[in-house]
Amino acid sequence: MAKQFLDENFLLETKTAQTLYHEYAKQMPIIDYHCHLPPDQIANDKQFENLTQIWLYGDHYKWRAMRTNGVDEAYCTGNKSDYEKFEKWAETVPYTMRNPLYHWTHMELQRYFDVHDILDASTARKIYDECTAKLQTPEYSVRNLLRKMNVKTVCTTDDPVDSLEHHQKVKDDGFEIPIIPAWRPDNAMNVANAANFVTYTKKLEAASGVHIVFFKDFLDALKKRHDFFATMGCSVSDHGLEQIYAEDYTEHEIHEIFDKVYGGHELNMEEQNKFRSAMLVYFAEWDHEKGWVQQFHLGAIRNNNLKAMRELGPDTGWDSIGDFPQARAISKFLGGLIDRDKLTKTILYNLNPADNELMATMIGNFNDGSAPGKIQWGSGWWFLDQKDGMIRQMNALSNMGLLSKFVGMLTDSRSFLSFPRHEYFRRILCNLFGNDVENGELPVNMEWIGQVIQDICFNNANNYFNLQLK
Repeated sequence: MAKQFLDENFLLETKTAQTLYHEYAKQMPIIDYHCHLPPDQIANDKQFENLTQIWLYGDHYKWRAMRTNGVDEAYCTGNKSDYEKFEKWAETVPYTMRNPLYHWTHMELQRYFDVHDILDASTARKIYDECTAKLQTPEYSVRNLLRKMNVKTVCTTDDPVDSLEHHQKVKDDGFEIPIIPAWRPDNAMNVANAANFVTYTKKLEAASGVHIVFFKDFLDALKKRHDFFATMGCSVSDHGLEQIYAEDYTEHEIHEIFDKVYGGHELNMEEQNKFRSAMLVYFAEWDHEKGWVQQFHLGAIRNNNLKAMRELGPDTGWDSIGDFPQARAISKFLGGLIDRDKLTKTILYNLNPADNELMATMIGNFNDGSAPGKIQWGSGWWFLDQKDGMIRQMNALSNMGLLSKFVGMLTDSRSFLSFPRHEYFRRILCNLFGNDVENGELPVNMEWIGQVIQDICFNNANNYFNLQLK
């Protein structure tokens, strides 16, 4: 007899899994230690006008599915009305079966709006109107959406030149959920285009108040911003890179490379990689000085569709998994830092599943006993942020490390409706342990296993990021 779709025991295949989820995991609060939520919308406690605005604006996951289903770009990023865009998404949803979007879509409708209908062309109008009406009520402001999902901390993603004024407003308002900035200095080491780098450096100059002529000035300006981020509560950095850069270089070379690119001259690939390598070391050492956690998201090949990039810009759904070599550079980079006692807590994320076992074993090379799980392998990310990707990540980590010390899930999302992804992860986690217990591979010790589950869901991240939440 077929089970009901997305019932209370969704993804929980055994009685033990159901107990672990309902009695241990479900109640745990959420720490979203990496996301792309817009801080201005939290600062202004934004009220969205309709379901399309909160659900489809900026969601390149949905746009990719719609394009694949033959939907014209006008309904994704174009000038069609909000309802017309939603209607095209509703028509696409039935074709997303076995894609995580199908689960996420219906989980979000249930958890936020108590809507249990299946979304398709026939239900689009009803669901749109019902959810849009609820979005008009105070209960559905973005701050109340965070409260609704039991979120206790959010770490946004912020460039060194960002003013962080919205974070300050949130703090001044006394909002009880900390909205913490995360230092994302990718633009400060992106020297692939000289003109773009010069433009960015001028923005850095304005934000820092440091007149930039030489490389030393550039570093001083960045360090000043790093210090400012710390005063705003930042304790996390993040880097979105194809791979770690760990080329040999001299300080003299880096000064000359900076002079060349800041003078508007293009760099060759060797020069680019030496500069990136040097910047990664500076950033890592600053993070270590302040006791921050550094994160590295590795392996995306971005903006593959050049025509779409020109017309729509980045982050519009034209990225994919890359096949960049990772092991030697990660080893050299982390090894160099630990040799100088400059290695802070670190989380590595891979986008290519071929790197799973590489990551699972690499983190063990640099765990020095100074903190539980000091070097982490992050949860399945982006294209791996789905049932199979999460299971493969947790199985590899279990086989080659300590899953019990894992800091768990994050949304990595721009949407205020994405927090059921934590529930999705928790159900999968509980199912893994539940199956092992019922197969006789783990003892029937629900108190201890329940504690491990709660640690992975919340406690490990709470301790790892020194949040001291209760």
